[in-house]
Amino acid sequence: MHGHLESPVLESIAKRHGKSPAHVLIRWDLQHGVVTIPKSTHEGRIVENARVFDFLLSPEDMAMLDGMNADSRFGPDPDNFNF
Repeated sequence: MHGHLESPVLESIAKRHGKSPAHVLIRWDLQHGVVTIPKSTHEGRIVENARVFDFLLSPEDMAMLDGMNADSRFGPDPDNFNF
């Protein structure tokens, strides 16, 4: 994921919205109907991660972010997850 956070496309969208790249990715998930729970143990970061409800990504922003798809995963496959 860290590689995506440094993407010029993502950085450009984040700058345009006055948000961090992480905020943009959380917002992108929300606009796709994906429930995302960012992990943090730092109170300030937890509060900051909740600041994604005061902006919307445009259809153009969403399309640019969708175009970054590399069909990769950074966690377990939810379709084959063992408890």
